[in-house]
Amino acid sequence: MLFQIKSYLQFLWNSKNKHGVHSPFVFDLVTKCFYDKKSKSEYSVLKKHRNSLLKNKKTIDVTDFGAGSRVFKSNTRQISQIAKTAGISPKRAKLLFRITNYFQPESILEIGTSLGLATSALALGNPKAKIITLEGCPETANHCQLQLQKFNFSTVECMTTEFGSYLKTQVLQSTTYNLIYFDGNHQKQATLDYFELLLPTIANDTAWIFDDIHWSPEMEEAWEIIKNHPKVTVTIDTFQWGIVFFRYEQEKEHFIIRT
Repeated sequence: MLFQIKSYLQFLWNSKNKHGVHSPFVFDLVTKCFYDKKSKSEYSVLKKHRNSLLKNKKTIDVTDFGAGSRVFKSNTRQISQIAKTAGISPKRAKLLFRITNYFQPESILEIGTSLGLATSALALGNPKAKIITLEGCPETANHCQLQLQKFNFSTVECMTTEFGSYLKTQVLQSTTYNLIYFDGNHQKQATLDYFELLLPTIANDTAWIFDDIHWSPEMEEAWEIIKNHPKVTVTIDTFQWGIVFFRYEQEKEHFIIRT
């Protein structure tokens, strides 16, 4: 916790708002998407989805393949508590919806479904997009699938799988993902492995969002390596997320933006 507080204070010291952004591409993203304060009808669906989970007192046995939980001491967890403490926050879900709506990606990959709170934001952002979401825990995946069906998110394909195995066995060279949301394993080596395995899927308009880049010293190390990769041109650190672009026409720049 002390590490994250220090990281956040450093972020605040270095971060800028729209007035410190001199890239037209990033300026438009910040002003038209990040800072869009207009009410959206989709926000009410996100709220209903969240509330249905917050009311669910059922317990499930969670299989955790990642860095583990800082909140839960047991793998038997109540769905309402997972939604309350481990899922994407309401503010971040709205931002994820706006990013998806802004870029209109046709093909989306989510690594780490959990209860589907972020998945619903992706699906609402572009209802025509094909979405594949990966979840390692069978019980979590089963419950998420029921939730997504309940809210008619029919474009989402839920895969119960270990992430690394799935990415290694798929023919990713013939696949393009316009948006990838990484939220399934907050460990340095796993994050970098997924990064390398998915590089063949990028297009010029691809955006990748890495959750919890300041989770730990090793996640910050992973973020630095990703930022410096030769195929990466533009990165945005929002503290919670690291957003990556591969636009060949852009100069290599790194932005630290308050959202």
